[in-house]
Amino acid sequence: MLTRSTTYAITWGTVLALAGCGGGDVTETSGSGQFTSQSLAVAAPQAANLVVRARASLGGDVGAQMQLRVNGVLVADLEVRETAYQDYGFTVPSIVGGDKVDVVFTNDGTINGQDRNLYVESISLNGATMAATAPGVTLDRGVGPQAFDGLDVLPGQRSLLWDGALRFVAGGGASLSAACERFYAAVPGFALNSDRAVVSAPSAAKPAKGIAFADPHYKTCVTRVTDHAADGLRTFARTEYSRRQMYNADNTLQLVLDREGFFYLYDANTHAVVKRLPGFGEDPEFQWHPTDPKLVYLMPSRGSEMQQKVMNVTTGEIRVIGDFRDRLKALFPNATPTHVNTRAEGSPSKDGRYWCYMVRDSAHPVKDSWGSVGVFTWDRDTDTIVGSMKLNGELPDHVSMSPSGQHCVVSSDGSIGTTAFSRDLSQKRKLYTKSVHSDMAIDANGDDVIVYVDSTNYGDVYMMKLGNGERTPLLAGIRSAAHFSGKAFNKPGWVVLTTQAPWNDSAGRQWMQNKVMAVELKASPTVYNLAFHNTFYDGDNTAPTASVNRDFTRIAFNSNWQVKSQTDVDTYTIEIPAHALKAGVAPTPTPTPTPTPTLLNVTTGAVQRDGYRVVLQATTNVPGKCGTSWTQGQPFAYLYDFLAPAPGGLTHKATVYLDTATASKTFYLVCKADGAGDEEELVLNVK
Repeated sequence: MLTRSTTYAITWGTVLALAGCGGGDVTETSGSGQFTSQSLAVAAPQAANLVVRARASLGGDVGAQMQLRVNGVLVADLEVRETAYQDYGFTVPSIVGGDKVDVVFTNDGTINGQDRNLYVESISLNGATMAATAPGVTLDRGVGPQAFDGLDVLPGQRSLLWDGALRFVAGGGASLSAACERFYAAVPGFALNSDRAVVSAPSAAKPAKGIAFADPHYKTCVTRVTDHAADGLRTFARTEYSRRQMYNADNTLQLVLDREGFFYLYDANTHAVVKRLPGFGEDPEFQWHPTDPKLVYLMPSRGSEMQQKVMNVTTGEIRVIGDFRDRLKALFPNATPTHVNTRAEGSPSKDGRYWCYMVRDSAHPVKDSWGSVGVFTWDRDTDTIVGSMKLNGELPDHVSMSPSGQHCVVSSDGSIGTTAFSRDLSQKRKLYTKSVHSDMAIDANGDDVIVYVDSTNYGDVYMMKLGNGERTPLLAGIRSAAHFSGKAFNKPGWVVLTTQAPWNDSAGRQWMQNKVMAVELKASPTVYNLAFHNTFYDGDNTAPTASVNRDFTRIAFNSNWQVKSQTDVDTYTIEIPAHALKAGVAPTPTPTPTPTPTLLNVTTGAVQRDGYRVVLQATTNVPGKCGTSWTQGQPFAYLYDFLAPAPGGLTHKATVYLDTATASKTFYLVCKADGAGDEEELVLNVK
């Protein structure tokens, strides 16, 4: 049993073995309340999952008293007597991204001229070392509870010359800003709200920039990040899109976009403008590096340079890490590749290694649009193209790599629909018949999934595994435009859902409308209400498009704050504690496994023409309904000429009357599978 009165020194030079010494829990009463630690196993550094490298200066022959806390729980309290740096190793419960590790100095003093201090060089978490001076590390000075109040905070440093807590955050920088740390410290027992009551955001004046305030219903910490006029941004200051990561690797910087297309760096903790990044042409694509907080991947001007670059946002240095120009000419010799990008909505794999791009040909436009050439995947680490395919003129809405890097997902309103291809593009699985609002994420089992809204069925939200097509319903009938952000790769099993502009129908307002929510990726999910976004939707620039950081502690969103304006838009952020998301809070029935859907396949027999009259028969592989249209791309719900199905719904006969007796004519056959919502369109050319 370790208690405050148990003082011991661990010096690995003498190999004092304490492994297995734990028994019951350890408790300590301090000014901030009672802390209870789990049983502690202390091991040699090479066997420990948490190692503190520290030394001390002694005062009155007493060393520095060092506490170790994980997420506020005391796990060790020991005397450091060594005056040269030593490794102090501990075996503690599993530490994940966003967890807080505090190294606390508790007995500062000067005895007979001897100044007692603690010096911490670094800590190592699961083998990854974080220096005391790394970005995001902080030193909160104070005695007892004042060491955790967020009021006297310095950047991290090795020398603890005062009582205080040196705070490290697993997986990057501070999970919360100092303002929201203080906010939640004043709300003991805070828990997220998961009720499904229909409530409205009350009228409220626009908040001042930089002041943390409580969402009136859900009590989360919300801050207005930008004041576009005062900050010098033209017209608005927006979070670019839900499918893009706005926060860098250690949560110290945040990207904000103005109307002229310039990106600005903001300090993610103080909300001050850091700098305006250089102009990179129209629609440049930025992607934060997954581990280096100073680096951002850059694809300028819709990818017109056909090079993947990386920029150091501190120094401005830009390097080319992938040059595709000559390789694309060889891959697509019958086209003129001129642009390479994801069309603004794609992302690389979570580790930044694998990328999926679309190739365009602006030299040969088709119907006032650049030609669509093909898709290819790229391995950053080996600088090799690992797969490619032609698009045969079909223009996808966007392409993106899945978090694991195993799938390139092409999202199109054409024949491809939304399809998950293997990394080398040799295999495919059709997920949906058209492009939908969606994002990819990682479920609790570590599998790649796509979360999307089926707008043909009153806005039902589904999750589908890319690997096997298994579909799981999440929410029914949201009756609202929706955006998803699945970028919390360090918090698998959750996505952010933002809803706005609800449909005005007989169902009335729904509980999930006009707010930002966290949705669990499972059948009958827990849904946490994070905040109302207070957006009066008036066009795309006013869409809230919330984007989550990697550890799901910060969510950036846009708002014109209840004013009908397309331009008076600013960025806000919601911050939640690292352990606020708790799975399975809402009662959940045992889910019925969702069978893997059989994709719809439609074939036609001979098309017979007799002047104006055309007779045809279609066959579907699953029961369904079919109709005809004179316009390409019409959803099934918009059709009015339907084919008569035979019993069982597998064969469908139709008689179509043309407006010409002799000239060739094109019309379209659209079929929809019963229940599944799967649609397929065939082009029928009649000679």
